[in-house]
Amino acid sequence: MSARVGHILVLIMFIQISITSSQKNSDLVALQALKHAWQGTPLSWNDGSDPCTGGWVGITCTNSRVTSIILSSTGLIGPLPGDIGEFTELVVLDLSYNTGLTGSLTEAIGNLAKLTNLILVGCKFNGPIPSSIGNLERLRYLSLNSNGFTGSIPASIGMLKNLYWLDLSDNQLTGTIPVSDGITPGLDMLTRTKHFHLGDNQLSGEIPLGLFNSNMTLFHLLFDHNRLTGEIPSTLGLVQSLEVVRLDSNSLSGDVPSNINNLTNVTEMYLSNNLLTGLIPNLTGMNRLNYLDLSNNSFSESDIPSWFSTLEALTTLKMHYTNLAGELPATLFSFPQLQNVDLSNNRINGSLDISPNPSRQLELVDLRTNRISDFRQRRQYTIGLILVDNPICMESGVTNAFCSLPTKTSAAYSTPWNNCTPPSCGSDLVASPNCQCAHPFVGLFSFKAPSFSTVTNATIYDSLHNLLMSFFKNASLPVDSLSLSNPSRNLEDYLVLRLQVFPSGQPNFNRTGIIGVAFALSNQSFKPAKTDFNTYTFNAENYNFFSDLETGVAKSNTSSTGIIIGSAIGGCVLVVLLVLAGMYALRQKGRAEKAVQHNQPFAQWDSTSASGSVPQLKGAKSFTFEELRKYTNNFSESSQIGAGGYGNVYKGSLPNGQLIAIKRARQGSTQGGLEFKTELELLSRVHHKNVVGLIGFCFDQGEQMLVYEFIVNGTLKDSLSGRSGIRLDWMRRLKIALGAARGLQYLHDLADPPIIHRDIKTNNILLDQRLVAKVADFGLSKPISDANRTHVTTQVKGTMGYMDPEYYMTQQLTEKSDVYSFGVVMLELITARNPIEKGRYIVREVKQMMDKNKELYNLHEILDPTIGLSNQLKGLEKFVDLSLRCVDEKGTQRPGMGEIVKELESIMTFVGLNPGSEPSSSAGYEGAGQDFSHPYSNDSLFAYSGGFLPPNLHPK
Repeated sequence: MSARVGHILVLIMFIQISITSSQKNSDLVALQALKHAWQGTPLSWNDGSDPCTGGWVGITCTNSRVTSIILSSTGLIGPLPGDIGEFTELVVLDLSYNTGLTGSLTEAIGNLAKLTNLILVGCKFNGPIPSSIGNLERLRYLSLNSNGFTGSIPASIGMLKNLYWLDLSDNQLTGTIPVSDGITPGLDMLTRTKHFHLGDNQLSGEIPLGLFNSNMTLFHLLFDHNRLTGEIPSTLGLVQSLEVVRLDSNSLSGDVPSNINNLTNVTEMYLSNNLLTGLIPNLTGMNRLNYLDLSNNSFSESDIPSWFSTLEALTTLKMHYTNLAGELPATLFSFPQLQNVDLSNNRINGSLDISPNPSRQLELVDLRTNRISDFRQRRQYTIGLILVDNPICMESGVTNAFCSLPTKTSAAYSTPWNNCTPPSCGSDLVASPNCQCAHPFVGLFSFKAPSFSTVTNATIYDSLHNLLMSFFKNASLPVDSLSLSNPSRNLEDYLVLRLQVFPSGQPNFNRTGIIGVAFALSNQSFKPAKTDFNTYTFNAENYNFFSDLETGVAKSNTSSTGIIIGSAIGGCVLVVLLVLAGMYALRQKGRAEKAVQHNQPFAQWDSTSASGSVPQLKGAKSFTFEELRKYTNNFSESSQIGAGGYGNVYKGSLPNGQLIAIKRARQGSTQGGLEFKTELELLSRVHHKNVVGLIGFCFDQGEQMLVYEFIVNGTLKDSLSGRSGIRLDWMRRLKIALGAARGLQYLHDLADPPIIHRDIKTNNILLDQRLVAKVADFGLSKPISDANRTHVTTQVKGTMGYMDPEYYMTQQLTEKSDVYSFGVVMLELITARNPIEKGRYIVREVKQMMDKNKELYNLHEILDPTIGLSNQLKGLEKFVDLSLRCVDEKGTQRPGMGEIVKELESIMTFVGLNPGSEPSSSAGYEGAGQDFSHPYSNDSLFAYSGGFLPPNLHPK
């Protein structure tokens, strides 16, 4: 009997060993599947060794099972295959910062039952987020931000009861925020989650009342830059653990809940750029609040609230366009940490009294366009005070500095040298703060809710530098030094900082070092939450300077029997294997060449040859990075003249003295190499006196830059707003309209191929030294091929207010979409108003106010006062008629650009101007059913305000 039991035990052990061996083999098979699916895997994956004992880079095992795959920032290219679901012991999966990873996220991800960290930051995954992700019951970190995911948020995420960090921001998610209903789960069930990061998407509908409850332990609620509507739910006041609330840049309406001041732990609150009404909220008791932005809402006229004198932790107070009225208390300016006060465009009146002992940190007080009649100066202040457009500045003879707009101050910062002399490094090396030449790991920090507004305080950045260095040292990462530089606020009002991390002991990182540094940042291991910086995301650039070859040593079999048997079998199949290997090698070579061509289209560019990979450019010069760095004084802050969604714009000077504007892509907005090459080929064919000329480009050292002719008088928006100091009378505006129309007509009718601009607006019409209009910025342009001559079906992109509603609703882009945008520009020319201002749309305003039976169509109230006297506005009615034809809701009813040019020429002749006399200052002239809500309906004026904001060639 005992012998039988012993046999059974042996059998059980044999079965267990067999199962373990089978599971181990399944991991190996799955890793082989990943290797075949991806280009750019580490070389150590090719040595034939056991992944768990052979040192495969990025692979960690426990008991011979794969438990982590961390390959962040290693240059992977390809999809994520369903074989990933075979790693049933996997705990951590981080593939962040591999922009070559594309395709949808497989449903098999839901098989990873032991996964705690799923981190796919900054890749190019798209399609819907699979609902199977709700099966990952142990998941704590879910970071899918900065991809291209579409569709709705899976309700199944509500099943992740252990989730700590949820970040789905910076995608293209749509639909409503899911909440539970007793049958399906929802985000309200995530009572342990500390972070809801859902900003920079296209989420719509109301924020559900049931989303929040008193059991939640949320720290950060980031819903900014979406399309959310309806009221802020009163249940928000139940989540008293909240520290950061960002609901800005949506279309939220109604009163702010009266219990909002229950959130006494909140330090940053952004409710700006919505449609909120009612009284300004009562924030009494929110004594930890240090950053508050309620700007651009439609609150009822309210007296200065009493809590202005009680929130002593404030560093930043922004409430422009909020209908504030009354006299400001002097105590407001004495808060010890106060840095920035922006109460412009309100109805503040009486006498301004700044405390005799204002905050030492106070940098700016912007009170322009109010009703302040007196300023009590108790002493000489060094504060940047702006009182432009107040009665105090309208008295004759007033020359006070505060009655003019201040010049832009430099926000330059860079980590200082560490008591050494910086060396002269080679063109592909960078000097570290320790004065060592190396290839740094580079990326951008985006701090989404810093507690401060200034970007000039070096002490703050020095503190962050020290925290980062301590963190890297304590984590035993191979970091010698790091540099922080170029602090700025982007379009989403995030603080952006450039980080360079330098390797220790050698000029290059190896893959293991890069993975360690990247994982520390993607996994939020570095936590500055207890400092001024709060929550962040990090987006890294590709690192192409690995120093190690990662060669593995193949295992040898010491068994002579094995050698003999292996030799015999090998001799039988050698020819077959050689043939198969050759076929496989050719196939892999073709795939690799195709991948390289797509991502590095200039890799084989020899300007002396006729290689097919050479961009077919007409007159555009290729600049090196070093050349452009020299022309812009190392891209200094003083050279920066603007910024947009694409990146920064710098003014430079060529050796021959010609001024240039350089548009430098920022990391995260960079196009793929093939798309950049295609855009260059398109722009190099555009030559017209009313179109900004492309001089050249840079595709060097991972940089993408476009070099344009410099246009001295900036944007039409600058002149209409008064920022440029140029007065545009009626005759000048007619000439500008005609010039811009001629530029657009050229793009539509004479360019080869014809081009739809897709982003016509006053920010993209520039004025040269003779006020000749030039159409600029082709970042969203679409060429029209013969196959799609009638329309191009494409994802909706553009700028809200100028966008064709027909295109918005059908996704069918036509030349008439540009015509609609141009019609809005024409109305902006006569009113100098923003297309959407305080919830009012310029097209609707003109239509409702106009009366054709009265002089100037009864538009006196909304005409720009600087346009001229009424008796000087001959032809204005014809101009208005033409503009309203351009903004007809049906594209078929709008005129073409050729017809618009003829009518504008007719108007100019009617008023006594020669339409052919426009001076030219530039050479070269060619030729004499989806469910979308209407973007400009009353309930969705800002429906697209959180969407794509295209780049501008010049500052706004």
